Amino acid sequence: MLFYMWTCKLCEKETVITTNLCDKCRRIKHLINLYDERVYDVLENCLVRKEFAIKNKERQEVKHNLNTMKNSIADTKAEVDN
Repeated sequence: MLFYMWTCKLCEKETVITTNLCDKCRRIKHLINLYDERVYDVLENCLVRKEFAIKNKERQEVKHNLNTMKNSIADTKAEVDN
């Protein structure tokens, strides 16, 4: 008996035999067939980061790094003064 093995056409990670989709991707396809546009809306709203969220995260990281550097400088100055 001859079996053909492929990579899943959706995730491109799992190896499949005699089908085009792995079990997880088949489940995703089923959900898309059931809920159509709702699946895309949920993915975009829940998993894709908005530009303002990315900018806000960058500002938070910069602020945190500045505070860390200020504290480090203050600690070093206190050690030198003692």
